[in-house]
Amino acid sequence: MRVLALASTSQLSDAWAAQPITPKVDTVRGPEAGLVMVRGRAGAGGDRFNLGEATVVRATLRVHGAPLEHERVGTSYALGTDVDHAWFAAAFDGLLQDAGQRERVLADVITPLAQAQRREDDARAADARSTKVDFFTVAREHA
Repeated sequence: MRVLALASTSQLSDAWAAQPITPKVDTVRGPEAGLVMVRGRAGAGGDRFNLGEATVVRATLRVHGAPLEHERVGTSYALGTDVDHAWFAAAFDGLLQDAGQRERVLADVITPLAQAQRREDDARAADARSTKVDFFTVAREHA
């Protein structure tokens, strides 16, 4: 679900369009945008405090019909207000719950998205490392 939540809507849309057979999808709830309270904690064991609100979008879909063996319910939550993102993520969640589709969706959708996200993270980390400044002192020379 992390990979689906971090993927762009266009990536999810393209992956859905590339499915060999798309099942029927009925809306159970949403997709809808709303607010959630983000809570923080001071240190590892400190008291909790309300940090602020974040906009999230959620969807719950019923996925059924070919190629699924049984009806499944997929759910997704993602930061932001893009309701299409939540719809596609919930649809893929439903596919991932089906034993007959799980391995194919993992191989064809989740793994490529995860690899692309890892490459982006590595590039971002490399950019950050290139700006690193090492400070040192020469105080020992005078000791």
